[in-house]
Amino acid sequence: MAKVEIGIIGAMAPEVEELVASLKSKKEEKAGGVTFYRGKLGKRKVVIAKCGVGKVFAALTAEAMIMKYAPKLIINTGVGGALRSGISVGDVLFADKLVQHDMDTSPLGDPKGLISGINKVYFEADVRAKMLVLPIAKELGAKCHVGTVASGDVFVSTSELKAKIKEDFDASVCEMEGAAIAHVAYVNSTPFCVIRAISDSADEESTISYDKFLENAAKLSAAITNELCKRY
Repeated sequence: MAKVEIGIIGAMAPEVEELVASLKSKKEEKAGGVTFYRGKLGKRKVVIAKCGVGKVFAALTAEAMIMKYAPKLIINTGVGGALRSGISVGDVLFADKLVQHDMDTSPLGDPKGLISGINKVYFEADVRAKMLVLPIAKELGAKCHVGTVASGDVFVSTSELKAKIKEDFDASVCEMEGAAIAHVAYVNSTPFCVIRAISDSADEESTISYDKFLENAAKLSAAITNELCKRY
């Protein structure tokens, strides 16, 4: 097992490509069908992977990363859609907890979002990472919020679905991978955090905003992740 200090996962190339390019002594390796890039960011031994979009790809990558590299912290970097008023495109959110909004056995009497077998709705992020991310975001000129991230296998693009997720889970941001990574990290007793730069408002204008702001939002989240690795 090639142990590292920090593992980084992003769903898409814009979310990880600059981090991969910054690696020193970079090595490309494969495990579980996933390509990993191992090296150093500053003095930290890290491994980086692009998992692909959606919860299954995210979970598969997180499990393979933990089994092969045993990171002391997993960082999920990327973009998300704002659910709550006061959060704007270009802002950043640190997820203090995460939930799978499309996990629903409530017809059987369970709370919405409950994960069967471990009886959890929310997965709590690493507190130490939160205390570091907030000042890093400020130094980079970004407004940083703390709140719940709701993940599901759907790109939220209607006001109706946006309102439902916000109401059901008091969520601040939606996306498609974070809670799956949090789930895997929890089962494996691995600390984790999820950072989301806002690319859209998760409504009828989201596809236009997403296309326009994806690259800049992804770079902002990656920049915060890079600095977090150095300070953690």
